[in-house]
Amino acid sequence: MMEFWTGPEAIPRRPGAYVLAIELYRPIALALSNRPPASLARGCYLYCGSAKGPGGLRARIGRHMRRGKPIRWHVDNLTEAGRVLGVWTIVGGHECQLAGSLAHLPIPIEGFGSSDCRNCGSHLLRWPGNSSTLLRRGIDSILTKPARSAGIGPAGRHARVVRLEPKLSQ
Repeated sequence: MMEFWTGPEAIPRRPGAYVLAIELYRPIALALSNRPPASLARGCYLYCGSAKGPGGLRARIGRHMRRGKPIRWHVDNLTEAGRVLGVWTIVGGHECQLAGSLAHLPIPIEGFGSSDCRNCGSHLLRWPGNSSTLLRRGIDSILTKPARSAGIGPAGRHARVVRLEPKLSQ
């Protein structure tokens, strides 16, 4: 089941995937390793990630929400320059399934956050509306109908989306 959080305190310490909602109040320039310089306009962005290590979702998302951290991942540039509005999580989920379910949204930087992924064009997507619209409508309203019903992302750019609610092992 997908859940929305505005702080890390109650997020499960289990492995899973997440969609981080970030708002940039001003444009930012990015220097990404092995890529040409890029920039992002002000606005709202969705970043699909995963947390498999110690502390699971709570530890990873807590780091994303913390200010003043060293830049380790591409998304750290956004979380330091902007504001994390909240995060949707799926315990046991996969970031590529989430990215595939949101593939109808614009990709601002090809390969962002998906350098280790063969199937995804990017794990960073641009929300075309404002932040209040995103938070009011929720992520369920923007998941593609084909992804929800047929289990595949649009245009074949992403891995198959088999299910968004993972089976829990017994």
